[in-house]
Amino acid sequence: MLSRQDARSPIWIKQMFAIVEADIRKLRHDPTELFTRMIQPLIWILIFGQAMAYTKTISSGSLPYLDYMVPGIVAQSILFIAIFYGIALIWEKDIGTLHKILVTPTPRIVLVLGRSFSAGIRGLSQVVMIYVLSIFLGIHLRWDFFSLCGMVAISFLVAAVFSTLSLLVAALVKKRDRFMGIGQALTMPLFFASNALYPIDAMPHWIKILSLINPLTYQVDALRTFMIAGQTSHFGLGLDFAVSIFTFIIVVLIATRLYPKILY
Repeated sequence: MLSRQDARSPIWIKQMFAIVEADIRKLRHDPTELFTRMIQPLIWILIFGQAMAYTKTISSGSLPYLDYMVPGIVAQSILFIAIFYGIALIWEKDIGTLHKILVTPTPRIVLVLGRSFSAGIRGLSQVVMIYVLSIFLGIHLRWDFFSLCGMVAISFLVAAVFSTLSLLVAALVKKRDRFMGIGQALTMPLFFASNALYPIDAMPHWIKILSLINPLTYQVDALRTFMIAGQTSHFGLGLDFAVSIFTFIIVVLIATRLYPKILY
């Protein structure tokens, strides 16, 4: 953890943004990942969303189904980017880069926060793309300053929570093939046991319980409130942010302890 003196000093901030800069530099040299990541949300919205809206298979109350679904796809896109973020950590360990990073005097929590922040920047690229698509589809979006700031904040939190969870898993499994299997096993329950595609009231009781303990449910609720015009929070934005921030603190504390253990 940071000491009181470190917390007052801007050095740790510079160290964190150095990690972010290194990650963004890799993305700038090879931007194909951004374009390939855009395919999945496009398929979900243009095929699944349009089909469900046409057949009216899923009830979303008075809200058009596409309007209901699009914030869930924002969360899904960020989740799928963030949850596999730990594989980069394993790759850096395998080529020896991580050893050089961990011998520096940079506090471990700064290394974890830097990676979560860079994951947030990657996640925002998905948000921008889905906003552009939503305009063409006639989704009723909010454009006021407060809603846009809230959208950015909760998008960062989604990326930060699940990228840090990903780093935690990577520190435990240490192998890329094991990590891929666990990553898949995490994303499906997190996504489908949430309110991303259907309201909680439409779920069977046991899935409703899973949804209510799933942090993604509260993040989707906030995304839907900030993104869709006329939509109000089901749980309250205070609870949505409280759950997200609490979850983030917990995974950061655990990941900070486990981060160096990936080498052994």
